[in-house]
Amino acid sequence: MALDAATLALTGNELDACLKDARIDKIFEPTRDEVVLNMRTRTENFRLFLSARSGSARACVTEESFENPAVPPSFCMLLRKHFTGGRLLCVRGIPDERILFFDFQCTNEMGDTVINTIAAELMGRYSNLVLIQKENKANPVHEGKIIDALKRVDFEDSEVRQLLPGLLYRLPPKPEKPSFLTTSAVGIVAAVVQRDLPVAQALVKATGGVGPVVCREAAYRAFGPQEKIGCELSDEEKEALAKAIAEIQGIFQQGGNPCAVVVDGRPVEFSFLPLTQYGLQAEHRTYESYSAMLEGYYAEKDKAERLRQKSRELAKTVHNLYERAVRKAAARREEQSESEASDQLRIYGELLSANLWAIPKGARQVTVTNYYDGTDVTIPLDVRLSPSANAQKYFKDYKKKQTAARMLKDLIAQSEAEISYLETVRYEVDAAQGEAALGEIRAELKSQGYLKYYKVRDKKQKPADFLRYRSQDGFEILVGRNNTQNDRLTLKTARGRDWWFHVKNAPGSHVVVLSEGKDVPDSTKTQAAMLAVIHSSQSAGAKVAVDYTQVRNVWKANGAKPGMVLYDTHETTYITVDEKALPECIK
Repeated sequence: MALDAATLALTGNELDACLKDARIDKIFEPTRDEVVLNMRTRTENFRLFLSARSGSARACVTEESFENPAVPPSFCMLLRKHFTGGRLLCVRGIPDERILFFDFQCTNEMGDTVINTIAAELMGRYSNLVLIQKENKANPVHEGKIIDALKRVDFEDSEVRQLLPGLLYRLPPKPEKPSFLTTSAVGIVAAVVQRDLPVAQALVKATGGVGPVVCREAAYRAFGPQEKIGCELSDEEKEALAKAIAEIQGIFQQGGNPCAVVVDGRPVEFSFLPLTQYGLQAEHRTYESYSAMLEGYYAEKDKAERLRQKSRELAKTVHNLYERAVRKAAARREEQSESEASDQLRIYGELLSANLWAIPKGARQVTVTNYYDGTDVTIPLDVRLSPSANAQKYFKDYKKKQTAARMLKDLIAQSEAEISYLETVRYEVDAAQGEAALGEIRAELKSQGYLKYYKVRDKKQKPADFLRYRSQDGFEILVGRNNTQNDRLTLKTARGRDWWFHVKNAPGSHVVVLSEGKDVPDSTKTQAAMLAVIHSSQSAGAKVAVDYTQVRNVWKANGAKPGMVLYDTHETTYITVDEKALPECIK
């Protein structure tokens, strides 16, 4: 559901009361569509979150922590230049518009006091953040000059309204509809009865300022689950609809009551009033503030989208590397099959050598008897070479093919090892839980020569710790986060009598139970095997094969890629993950 003008207006009132006179301390841009302003008053600190993402545009106070890029984007640097240290004068909106204006008193580079504004246009796929500097004289037509916009709009994008630096900021065009919130209930009903549509749809078409969920709520409060057509309403039904609309308007005037509807543990709708249309089959959750409601609705969705954005470029790079390795292996296998058919070249050379007397100089081909099987065979010749030189050429080509066949055997093995390695990297990118994890994967690919390393730009990253768990028997279980960590865990941290686990023939993390010289019970081994399944590409499987052995039976071949190890004397168990039986995560 998109944030409607009514809920945004109440959110703006809440932000104005909460953040007024707060100063901007720090500014961040976690992703290309999101801005975070760390603000402080004399007694409290706040984190103002502004999102222009099409599916989750909003403005609210958040308690969520964000992972910021190592290099601030240009829009973030512009925000810091014009707004750092600014004091919030007010948060204001425009009736029935999904826009909030955050006015800040700032100091420019000349030391003069100026009023800078962030216009948060939260209009679905047209959402944007526009930075505006007010002019000395108030002008009712526009807010001031545009400093810049998060998403610039030029003449190719829109002929009606451009958002470019230096232009005057103008409000977006507004459809001529009566306001659901300020128009009299009787007047709204009069507009509804003129339309041959269900009442909820007629309210959406005839009024502005609220979303479809509020229009459906008005119709439900008036008629229950029955669907009524606007132009067919009786006088009693018109009166019931007017009463329901007036009731919703009263709730809005009193500041509303932030609520969300939760189905199967997932919020599906939110509004400024209780949504009775969902009945008792859904959970109705009330929040203490609009910021908390918006965070509760959008937090998990945004977290996944944020990570997807950050990993998209790396995932594309790894996918291309994997596809290239697959094509290379296929080409080498095809060349190997051709090389294995090289005996024909040797036979041609022998037959030419035995029949030199019968081959005229300059001939394009010659037909001779194959003394191996008694059949006639036609041999192509190079007219530029003598019969003897043609025979030597066939012998030379035969030796080349034989040499290539021997070399291709090793090259194909290398290609298959590279494909297996890149499969593990693809899994790591999909399973990465933040920028730090993605940074470790990039560093790993740079160390293997897949990505370029820039000495000045690429700072050495402090390695992250393993995932740590405690089994029900008190044993510590370590899980590697990526291939580099897998090597460090198995080959350096673990000891010979510790137990090592890995899913069979699939990408996944190395899991080690630290035995501390004690015998490890089967219950701990089962929990470790479950962790190996969860932290692998087979996490959705029902019966997943997991190999396990003592660490002393695991070794790494010379020149092997990170995370690629060999082992023998192992056992295999088949695991179905039981979330209730998982060990406790301690870090």
